Amino acid sequence: MTLFEFLSDRLGRIVLQGLCAGAAALFLLATGTQPGVLLLLLLVLFLVFLGGLAWDFLGLRRRLGELTSSLDSLDQKYLFAERLPRPASSYEAQLFALLRRAGKAMIERVSDAQAAQRAYRAYVEQWVHEIKTPITAARLVSQSLPPGPRRKLDRELTQIDAHVERALFYARTESPEKDVLIRRTNLADLVDQALQAHRPLLIEHGVRVEVQGLDHTVYTDSKWAGFLLGQLLQNAARYHSDQPVVTLSAQAMGSQVRLTVADNGIGIPAHELPRIFDRGFTGSNGRSRGGSTGMGLYLAKKLAETLEISLRAVSVEGEGTQLTLTFPAQERLTKL
Repeated sequence: MTLFEFLSDRLGRIVLQGLCAGAAALFLLATGTQPGVLLLLLLVLFLVFLGGLAWDFLGLRRRLGELTSSLDSLDQKYLFAERLPRPASSYEAQLFALLRRAGKAMIERVSDAQAAQRAYRAYVEQWVHEIKTPITAARLVSQSLPPGPRRKLDRELTQIDAHVERALFYARTESPEKDVLIRRTNLADLVDQALQAHRPLLIEHGVRVEVQGLDHTVYTDSKWAGFLLGQLLQNAARYHSDQPVVTLSAQAMGSQVRLTVADNGIGIPAHELPRIFDRGFTGSNGRSRGGSTGMGLYLAKKLAETLEISLRAVSVEGEGTQLTLTFPAQERLTKL
């Protein structure tokens, strides 16, 4: 609270007290009080009044400082009403009681929302595991079909599988601490797993893959990092050029490792580049080619933040896109 704010709040009281002092001075002057005595009396009253205002202002500043410190010390700010200090007056006691009632209602609402979120996450995970059974069965049935229809059906099943995995990881990003397991991982193995998982898609679009210098050790969750890398490979395949090439290369940056996924695809317009990690953003490329949900790179960014991986994108329209993942050093990880 500033002095100006304090005086603004008490402007009516100050004006009223000034009018009362003026009326008392006129009365005393009319009853024969000496002007010198009257001036001295007004000066004393003014100093007392000024001292009272200063005392009130400093007390309020100190009290607000205590409440602010109490709030700042809490990790969960919505519990502030339950951690209020002892009230300094009856007015504060009643005010704190109202705050506790409001805080209790909010905590109950937060608890209900968290319970609903947990239930939804459990349902999505159960649904994902259940839906994989008919997908696998459909793949087996497709083996009896002629080559042409089989390839078309496999392509659609691959798309379904990708959307299902995306739904699963989207649900898990709400509570990553229950699923993330950071371990020492060989980068070459991690890349190979992602490439094998997306091999049909890469072959379908005629993408040639080149790998360079992947013999490094990183600290990450291989399942989450593999899904993240898969989203980048899917984009490289979907927005390919006439002779598509994807290059995965790595280099040590001190105690960190930088993995670069570069393609020679259609690239991203410069004005859209800052928004590619926004949820639901499809961009002109996604709208022109269809099938884009705007969730792939959004999820990749969220997973990267969870894994403490720095994810950056550079692109030139018509020339290609380069995405860089910088894996953190072991000593800087907070989830290891």
